[in-house]
Amino acid sequence: MLETIFGSISRVKILGRLLLSPNESYQVKNLVKELKLSSPTIRGELNNLVKFGLIKEEKRPVAKSDNKKYSKIVKTFRVNQQFLLFEELRALFTKAQLLFSQKFVNDLQKICHPKFLALTGVFTDYSKSQTDILLVGTVRRRAFLTILNQLEKDLGHEINYTILSEKEFNYRERIMDVFLYGVLDGKSLILIDQIHDGRETF
Repeated sequence: MLETIFGSISRVKILGRLLLSPNESYQVKNLVKELKLSSPTIRGELNNLVKFGLIKEEKRPVAKSDNKKYSKIVKTFRVNQQFLLFEELRALFTKAQLLFSQKFVNDLQKICHPKFLALTGVFTDYSKSQTDILLVGTVRRRAFLTILNQLEKDLGHEINYTILSEKEFNYRERIMDVFLYGVLDGKSLILIDQIHDGRETF
């Protein structure tokens, strides 16, 4: 979808990573590892985006660990939040994530009947979260990993997930488990909730 607008899946992956983490800086090697793209591809796309003004290139010295003298200059890249269309582009990628999430939910409901499903972390730009997906229910793990892998490909980055049984969810909620309440009270998007009121909210 977005590659049709922006011209290539590589550009979409890079933009998605930078736009959805606007306060983070990345070296090329970090993006190579996270996005599974070649270094020349990433360098080429970044150079074009820097010329366009959407991405900023920053140079910082790296100190040696022994005498703490600067040994080399490292290039990092981050999104330019002063770019005229920054907010609009970020909103577009956020909405695209929700579309991919809807597809994920549809595929998930074909393999199980989730009692509770919440998106947080990378989906809601909530860096304090210890997970990205919280799922409650009985799941066929191999089938789940298949659709999760597709979601990761669509979004261009790794997704952390947590699966709980309904019994464990209820227990953790009863004892006010820190992890669970970090999701429930944090910046989360609850897509399915058949535990508290039986209502699906997505």
